Amino acid sequence: MIEGTIKQRLPDEFQSAEFMLEAGFIDMIVERKRMRRTLAHLLKLHGFGKELQ
Repeated sequence: MIEGTIKQRLPDEFQSAEFMLEAGFIDMIVERKRMRRTLAHLLKLHGFGKELQ
């Protein structure tokens, strides 16, 4: 579907965790009850801490 939309061929491993890691993306599996705390921590790492408190 994506290839049809952007009209370009995508690599075979396009949606794999390894491909995303090589492209600079990370992924985490977080329990729902820890989601808010984890997201706040990640945003704080990027300088968005004061607006969240």
